[in-house]
Amino acid sequence: MPFYQYKAVTNEGVEVKGVVEAMDFDDVYHATETSGLYILDIRRTHAYAAPLLDRFHARRVKRKDMIEFSNNLAVMIKAGIPLLTALSDIAETTENEYFQKKIETIRNTISLGASLGDAVRMHAVIFPDIFIRLVSVGEETGNLEGSLRDVAGHLRRVEDLVSAIKRALVYPIFAFTSAMGAMIFWLVYVLPKILSLFQDMQVAIPGVTRFLIVASHFTQKFWPILMLLPFIFYGMIKLMKRNSKAAYYIDLAKLKIPIMKLIVENKILGLFTEQMRILIRSGLTIDRSLELVSEIVGNAVYMNAITRAREEVLAGSAISDALKKQRLFSPLLLRMTHVGETSGTLEEQYTFLSEFYIKKLDDISERLGKMLEPIIIIVLGIMFAVIIIGLLLPVYDLISKMGKV
Repeated sequence: MPFYQYKAVTNEGVEVKGVVEAMDFDDVYHATETSGLYILDIRRTHAYAAPLLDRFHARRVKRKDMIEFSNNLAVMIKAGIPLLTALSDIAETTENEYFQKKIETIRNTISLGASLGDAVRMHAVIFPDIFIRLVSVGEETGNLEGSLRDVAGHLRRVEDLVSAIKRALVYPIFAFTSAMGAMIFWLVYVLPKILSLFQDMQVAIPGVTRFLIVASHFTQKFWPILMLLPFIFYGMIKLMKRNSKAAYYIDLAKLKIPIMKLIVENKILGLFTEQMRILIRSGLTIDRSLELVSEIVGNAVYMNAITRAREEVLAGSAISDALKKQRLFSPLLLRMTHVGETSGTLEEQYTFLSEFYIKKLDDISERLGKMLEPIIIIVLGIMFAVIIIGLLLPVYDLISKMGKV
């Protein structure tokens, strides 16, 4: 959904500014007016136009905070505690000070006559779109407690998925960092002393040793830049991904690298099935669910594929047939989608699939070390073989000269 920047005043005449995610201008007017605000100015903007400080603090609200908030609010509503009282109690026990202030603001907005859905929509920087949608559906159907439990369950699944990805990446990152650190240490501190000794003794320097000398001098001079290279590379990728065409080719490259492909594909399929599950459960149509999932899947290649599949669904195709034409989705996902369509159990099938992909990522994280170990050993072996050869050749030359004397 697009973002809108607004300027408004409260009943007391206090001017407030903010950024809200909404369908259109009318949606913004409705959300602000029901929150006790009167619009002075409104314009469409981009997500990054949200106040930088607010966005910075919003990063401190973790998914676990949102899960705890949803669970606690669901429990209190089930116990019959009024919504305003429940929000006050939750705010008092929330350790995150920024989130605590936002909960208090939401409570005040509701006290002015807004619904919970409208109140949290005013803080779209913090609350994910699915949270806002499910809360609104829960209020409309009179099952707010159930919707909050659904939100908590969904966020917990996403948290499990993200945790599985992080576990899968720990070993490769650690191995790469250790190898880089060891190589820089050798080139900066160890080799210069040995190589300078060879030069002082006027030993004939072979090509491999010359290469080590050049590499050592270069590393000594630019080692801070070399240490920052991964971060520079990451920053460049982030900047390039702002261009839609560049983002497509970067994401396509991720799907071509064997080990990365294994992680990325399972992550995307897990996210796709989990998001589809919760959106279908909230009552959204298949085409609308596909539209929303395409915006949050996080990969331009899959985003385009899901968008094309949605167009096929709108044209009358079954979702399994539409996804099959994209040649990206696994046979298991296609088969289970078809079963869900024909039996009317699509939500249940996607529940199974999301759990399956989370488990698969866990298995990958356990096996990744064994998969990468031979590659890392070979790479490190080649690196240190070059160093040893570069050091031994001058030594042999020196010994041969001493033998002749």
